[in-house]
Amino acid sequence: MSARRFAITRRFTTVACASLVSALWLLGCSHAPPASHPSSEATAAPPALAVLDAALAARLDPVLDAAISTEQIVGAVMLVARDGQLVYHRAVGLADREANLPVTESTRFRLASMSKPIVSLAALILAEQRVLNLDEPISKWLPSFQPALTDGQRPPITVRQLLTHTSGLDYPWGERAGGPYHRLNVSSGFDQPGLSLEENLDRLARAPLLSPPGKIWRYSLGIDVLGAVVAKAGGGSLPEVVRRLVTDPLHISASFDAGDPAALAVPYVEGEPRPTRMSEPQSLPFALDAIVYSPSRIFNSASYPSGGMGMVGTAQDYLTFLEALRTGGGGIISPTSAASATENQIGDLPIAFGPGWGWGFGFAVLRAADPRLPWAAGTWRWIGGYGCHFWVDPSAKLSVVVLTNTTLSGALGPFADALRDAVYDFHPPPSE
Repeated sequence: MSARRFAITRRFTTVACASLVSALWLLGCSHAPPASHPSSEATAAPPALAVLDAALAARLDPVLDAAISTEQIVGAVMLVARDGQLVYHRAVGLADREANLPVTESTRFRLASMSKPIVSLAALILAEQRVLNLDEPISKWLPSFQPALTDGQRPPITVRQLLTHTSGLDYPWGERAGGPYHRLNVSSGFDQPGLSLEENLDRLARAPLLSPPGKIWRYSLGIDVLGAVVAKAGGGSLPEVVRRLVTDPLHISASFDAGDPAALAVPYVEGEPRPTRMSEPQSLPFALDAIVYSPSRIFNSASYPSGGMGMVGTAQDYLTFLEALRTGGGGIISPTSAASATENQIGDLPIAFGPGWGWGFGFAVLRAADPRLPWAAGTWRWIGGYGCHFWVDPSAKLSVVVLTNTTLSGALGPFADALRDAVYDFHPPPSE
């Protein structure tokens, strides 16, 4: 694909994202069937480079160009695969604005919550190996992690409930300042460089559960707890187990290790008149309180590997991962278990992500089509708090990855919506 020139002009633009930010916070099966663990030599090939879709590029390029020229975002990589073939790829903007370092397709980004599907898949692989049972209490692996309800009862939490965000746990931004998570200084996995997993789990276990497990859906630190279970069951650290079960077999570089700092995009925060380089720490108003970011956390080897927030990777890494699941497991998990990850697992429990959405094992899943959206029923997706998002529309055999270094407008709001609509050449009906 020919290189494109782009210019960055200082023009004010307003991104109306506050209500969508709060909606993200509110985003709130049967046991994996036994199967012999596939050979580690069976891997999923990345989407093959094909003749690029000129009509698609004509729709997407102006959206990306406008986002850069108006400084709505600082930098981005976008990949689109259709039926396993790469039909669009582009890197735009800057990975480090102050150093004038451009984004390339090999730039690594902080995946944030897009780590959750990868760690969830590792848990499903262990279930196929009969090492984990999704319906057993996690106290088998973490005997000291037994948080209580407000009445003092300590109901068991299962692996399934961690996977589906029905454990009764929360995130610190889900309560107002002064709540138990704040008093106990519970980390979200974004902040507190150098904090150990043992210490954070101890703090979390002392906070009361929001509800009995299995009763409500609430986006939470459950995947950080799941990471501890995966590490225990897998016989190593979480990074080691994820590498052995998922990333090495898929030949992708996504990891909990930042690697070369120069290869990792610098994070920015949306603002006026332009995004600002993220400070250390950075507090961003969110839901009932705020997300606290510490960009240095990923470079501190003493920081616990957050199963919910802690991975970095490239756009191609993530596209390869998504395509492996879309096409039946990529040789690392059975097609039945791969399908279960991307099917609704919570019945009619509501998640405030718009009408018709449910939750699988790591993904929001569209249960029913919405005429205001181009996605078909069965589409699965998620986002990351540093500014990344993806979706997979199985009916269209379509996988889309958008990694940016601008939170949160890179993942939510007009920019993300415009890219989505351009992919489908979709024109939303007029608002009533």
